[in-house]
Amino acid sequence: MSDSGKSKVVTTRWWWVRHAPVRNDGGNIYGQSDIACDTSDTYVFEAVAKVLPRDAVWYSSNLMRTHQTAEAIWAAGFPKPANMPWEADFAEQHLGRWQGMNRAAFVASRPAGTSWFADINEPAPGGESFMDLYNRTCRAIDRINREHAGQDVIAVGHGGTIKAAVGLALGGLPEQGLAFDIDNVSVTRLDHYATAERVVWRLPMVNQQPWIADPAHAAMHQPAGPEVKKLA
Repeated sequence: MSDSGKSKVVTTRWWWVRHAPVRNDGGNIYGQSDIACDTSDTYVFEAVAKVLPRDAVWYSSNLMRTHQTAEAIWAAGFPKPANMPWEADFAEQHLGRWQGMNRAAFVASRPAGTSWFADINEPAPGGESFMDLYNRTCRAIDRINREHAGQDVIAVGHGGTIKAAVGLALGGLPEQGLAFDIDNVSVTRLDHYATAERVVWRLPMVNQQPWIADPAHAAMHQPAGPEVKKLA
C-alpha cells in the first residue's frame, strides 16, 4: 500500500497526575471522602510543572484533593488553563462502609498478597468494586479521546483511577494495572494511537517523579491500602 493509502494515525497523549498526599486521614481509609491534601512542598510542584505540556486540556476528578493539586501546579509556574472540568468518573473508588476504618487493621484482615482493598469484582459494602471504578474510568477516557483526539490531556486523579487507566492501556487488563505503584504527584503518560482500523496504547512512563533525585522530598510516597504494614 502506498503512503497515501495508509490511514492517518491520531495520537492523544494522556498525562495523569496523582493528587498530593493526604496527611489528615488519621490512618483511616478515605476512598471518596472529600478530604484535603498537602501541597506545601513547592519543589515537587515546580518539578512537575516543568514536564507537563503547555497546550493541553485539563481534567480532574470531582474531589477537592485533585483541585488543590492542580492549583499547586499552576502556582508553581504552569500557565493556568481557561477551565478544568470536574469528571466524577475519575474519582477514587467508593469504598462504602470501609471508609473511615483503620487502614492497617483492615489490611491485616484481608488475605495475604492482596493487591488492592479486595478482589477486583468484590464491591465494598455500600460502595463499588474496582471493576466499577475501571469501567467508569474507561468510559470517560473513551469519551475524552473522541472529544480531544490528537491533543495532550492532563488528568489529575487518584491512585485507583490511574491504575485503572494503566490496565486499559495494557490491553484491557484491569488487574495488571494494580501491580504498578502510583505515588502522590507522580506523572504517568499513556499514549493512545488510533486509525480507522485499530487502536493501540503505549506506556512511555508510569509513576515518574521528577523530584526524586533529592531525597528530601521522599514523603511524596504515602503508603496506602495493601502497602500499609499489618498490625503486629
